[in-house]
Amino acid sequence: MTSAGSQGSQGSQGRLDSQGSQGRLDSQGSQGRLGSQGSQGRLVVALDATPLLTSRAGVGEFCWYALQHLGARPELRTAAFAISWRRRHGLRAQLPRGVELRDRPMPARPLHWSWSRWPFPPIEAFIGRADVVHGTNFVVPPARRAAMVVTVHDLTPVRFPELVERATLAYPELISQAVRRGAWVHTPTEFVAGEVVEVFGAAPERVRAVHHGVAPRQVSAAAAAEVVAGLLPGWVERYILFVGTVEPRKDLATLVRAFGTIGKRRPGLALVIAGREAWGRDRLDEAVAACSVPGQVVRLGRVADAARDALVARAELLAYPSLYEGFGLPPLEAMAAGTPVVASRVGALEEVLGDAARLFAVGDSDALASAMEELLDDRALRDDLVARGYRQAARYDWDVCAAGLAALYVEAAAGRR
Repeated sequence: MTSAGSQGSQGSQGRLDSQGSQGRLDSQGSQGRLGSQGSQGRLVVALDATPLLTSRAGVGEFCWYALQHLGARPELRTAAFAISWRRRHGLRAQLPRGVELRDRPMPARPLHWSWSRWPFPPIEAFIGRADVVHGTNFVVPPARRAAMVVTVHDLTPVRFPELVERATLAYPELISQAVRRGAWVHTPTEFVAGEVVEVFGAAPERVRAVHHGVAPRQVSAAAAAEVVAGLLPGWVERYILFVGTVEPRKDLATLVRAFGTIGKRRPGLALVIAGREAWGRDRLDEAVAACSVPGQVVRLGRVADAARDALVARAELLAYPSLYEGFGLPPLEAMAAGTPVVASRVGALEEVLGDAARLFAVGDSDALASAMEELLDDRALRDDLVARGYRQAARYDWDVCAAGLAALYVEAAAGRR
C-alpha cells in the first residue's frame, strides 16, 4: 500500500509531464475521438460522476472537486459519465469546466445487475475508448481495454453492516469483484487502504491512499451572524454544532446524552444538528426525548451550503462522535474555518485530524461531555486547537489530491498496456 501525498505527487510529476501537454482541453472533442492516449498525447480518463446527480455531501463533494482539478491538468483529458437513464441529462450543468460529458443512456438497474455477475457489457460500449475508467463510489464498471480504478471510501458495510441501508450491503461483493478483475483501488486514507488489503486480499502495491482536499469557504463574520440569526431561535447565545447526515453511524445519541450533562447548567447553550435526516432517525428521536434539556436541541435538517458554512463559522465547537469514519470531511472543514473540533478516536479520524482535535473514546458520553465543557470554558485550550486546526486543514489540498490521482492513472494505464 502506498500513499500519494504532497511528496509523492511531486515525485511523480516527471512521469506525468512525460505524457506531453499540448494546450487545454478541447471541449468540442467527440466521443468517437476518445482514443488511447487521447488527443495530443494526453491520458484519457473517464470518471463516474453519478454522485453529482444526488448530493454534494460526502462522495458528491469528492467527485466534484476531483473532476474540477483533474480537468485543469494539461496531461489529462478528463471525461465524466453518469450511470442513469433519466437523469443523465442533468449532469452537464453539474460538471466543472474542462471536463467532457459522455451522456449515452446507461440504465442503472440492468447494468448493475449484469456487472455484479459478469464483466459485460464493457463501459467502452457507452463512453467510447479510454485509457482509465474511475469508479468514484465503490463500484467500477468492467472495461474491455481501459485500466480500472475504484474509490473505496470506507468499509462500513463490512465493519458495521447493521448501520447501513440495504443497498449499501452490496458494496463488499462489488469491491471484491473489482479487485479480482484487476482494478486498482483508491482510498482517502492509509487507514482504509490497510482495511482493503486486509479484507479483500488486494495486493498492497495496487492500493493507493490519496487524501481528499478541503475547499476554502470564505464567509464574513457579519454575514455569518446574519444567516445564523435567521436559522436559530432567539434564546440561543452559544451553540455546539454537528454537521452531517443523521444516521446511526454518526452516534448522535451519544452526543445528545453528553450535551444533556452540560446543557442543563447553560440555558443559553444549544446543540444544533444540521444535516439530512436519513434512515435510523428514530434513535435520535429517542435520545432527544430522554435528554434532560430537549428544548435546547435544535434540529435544522438539510441546510444550504451557505447556511452550513455560516453555522460552522459561528459555532463554539464542532462535535463529531462517529462510530466509524473512512475520512472525516466536516471536522476538517471546521478546522479550516477556525472552529475547534471534538471527535471520536476511531477509524481514520486520528490519522486525518492529528493532534489538532480533542479526541475521546468512541461511545463515551462522559468523556465527550468533559471535552466539550473544557473547550467552552478554557480560552487558551480553544485558541491552541484553532491554531493547530488551521495548520492541519492546510495539509489537505485538492490540487495535491488531483496530482496523486493522476499519478495513479498513469501507473494503472501503463500496467494495462
